[in-house]
Amino acid sequence: MPPSDSDLCEIRRREGRLDEAAAHGRRAVTLDPSDAAGWYNLGLALYDRLEVAASIACERRAIRLAPDAPGPHFELAEGLLLSGQWEEGWQEYEWRWRLPGVPPPVPPAILKRFGDAIPKPWDGSVLPGGTLLLVADQGFGDTIQFARYLPMAAALCPNLVVACSPDMLPVIRSLPGGYPTVTAWEEAPPFDAYAALSSLPGLFGTRIDTIPAPLPGLRAEPERVERWTERLDGLLPHGYRRVGLVWAGRPTHGNDRNRSLTLARLAPFFALEKTVLVSLQKGPAQAEAARYYGAAPLVDLGPELESFADTMAVLAQLDHVVCVDTAVAHLAGAMGRPTAVLLPYAPDWRWLLGRGGSPWYPAVTLHRQPAPGRWDPGPWDEAIRGAVAAVTGSKLRVSGRPSRR
Repeated sequence: MPPSDSDLCEIRRREGRLDEAAAHGRRAVTLDPSDAAGWYNLGLALYDRLEVAASIACERRAIRLAPDAPGPHFELAEGLLLSGQWEEGWQEYEWRWRLPGVPPPVPPAILKRFGDAIPKPWDGSVLPGGTLLLVADQGFGDTIQFARYLPMAAALCPNLVVACSPDMLPVIRSLPGGYPTVTAWEEAPPFDAYAALSSLPGLFGTRIDTIPAPLPGLRAEPERVERWTERLDGLLPHGYRRVGLVWAGRPTHGNDRNRSLTLARLAPFFALEKTVLVSLQKGPAQAEAARYYGAAPLVDLGPELESFADTMAVLAQLDHVVCVDTAVAHLAGAMGRPTAVLLPYAPDWRWLLGRGGSPWYPAVTLHRQPAPGRWDPGPWDEAIRGAVAAVTGSKLRVSGRPSRR
């Protein structure tokens, strides 16, 4: 049996053939206006085409037809948040917990240990005498983005514990609040309420004009900075602009086919004068650094970056960072480093629409792909040229020493 138009809509969307995807989706809902899946898939395709208002309308139609289906609610949240409609967007965002494969913030087995006194999800109210467990429930970048809410939560619940992955431990521990952290459920102390970090923007009723400052006081470990200062001052030419590069994210990310590049696509940076390129790339794409050929020297630090503590120490000594939408974008932005982020045509909701900067990270400039396309040179050229302009317009350090901020 051949695939339906609704199925073909999603198949073509995943292939990046968005015009065909939208055509199949529209045909599907015309043939069967009562099919919630058809409206849902069409909404996905229209989001990728940045027809956000139409995408939102499709997901609302799907919800009317299937009120308990989590997929349309979550995609509605994505569209609302992307377009700045945050009050409703945060409410719909909570439907993510019902999506297949998404675990709850705290495993049920952990909650059962409390017997009849099972901790409740935190509602944002004052908890003066109890313990609040905050769970870093999403990726590294999300954790960095939402950790800014820790001081606000601590003001309401002084006994606060953060549960995070071992990878995020250096970031959380570097914050001035001195928050207790656990990296395994067995380490968690008794707690009275819990919340996911990714739910805090909604709990605090965040609007675009009320976003808290990014991780106030976030700094790399002084000893590690000193070690990397010595390493970089001996390795990099003095008086050169230092530009960190990350061109690819995690290959298993759902949108990696759209957000990641190859090192070769950053060729306009290769000819910059008085500039040294510093590769911070990790993962399979790191191997591309060995094939680099350009006028600007490139130093591959990827193999030496053993943790985010190392990455933070290196970021502190760079003049500029150029990266795709990865954890480094969040980390550099949170540290106040001038950062140019290359975004795909349909970005993640947190980058909003039509902005050259981010309310989440004042030091970040956004360079958007002007048309859909994966590895095609054309659609990315304009964004990359904008990133080059951001870098060459930045202040050049006058010595090999890290700037003090």
